[in-house]
Amino acid sequence: MSVVQLFEAAAGTYDQARRRLVPCFDDFYGTAVEVASPALRAALADGRTPEVLDLGAGTGLLSSLIGAAVPGARLTLLDAAPAMLAVAAGHLTAQGVPHRIEVADLTAPLPGGRYDAVVSALAIHHLDDDGKRALYRRIAEVLRPGGVFVNAEQVAGPTPELDRRYQRVWLDQITALGSDEAEIEAARQRMSYDRPAPVGAQCDWLGAAGLIDVDCFFKAWRFAVFGGRRPEN
Repeated sequence: MSVVQLFEAAAGTYDQARRRLVPCFDDFYGTAVEVASPALRAALADGRTPEVLDLGAGTGLLSSLIGAAVPGARLTLLDAAPAMLAVAAGHLTAQGVPHRIEVADLTAPLPGGRYDAVVSALAIHHLDDDGKRALYRRIAEVLRPGGVFVNAEQVAGPTPELDRRYQRVWLDQITALGSDEAEIEAARQRMSYDRPAPVGAQCDWLGAAGLIDVDCFFKAWRFAVFGGRRPEN
């Protein structure tokens, strides 16, 4: 079964496990929204509709949070799993958030236009390192001057021992939060396709892609929020 098929099969129940499988859920997603929001509010202050591109949007969790935090933002959601996007569209329609859907994977050309923010949550780690670097370059090209990229991501440890420690801590945390063996096994099946990279290396790649003010804004073991912005000129 491909990674897309796994996510298609999980679309109807995917969100139910998020707070267990992402133990730092509130800080993790909250930081991503906090990093993205100033550029969107600046667009509103300039009399423009803020444009947001959500890469690997899945069920639209991050898009929904951004739509709630910055009313008036318009979201473009890209994902390779149509069933996940159908769930996302239902959530955003119920919220009254303007949006459009693009079915494509992260190696495809990005949707045309200029974006005040490009965001992603728990998706880019499916690419290998060359794929990540290439995507970061494409992201920099579609950002408006001053636009921001923020990636709420699962990352690798900088050493093999730390990576093993990340795994042990995650298993302890999700078990304490109530994940049972079936839920853990389903998560492991999806994670078998993951290719995470250390946050330090990814910040370097963002700088090489032309972004500035690159930083890791939040990190709790394997979960990190990092990004940067396109220069004004």
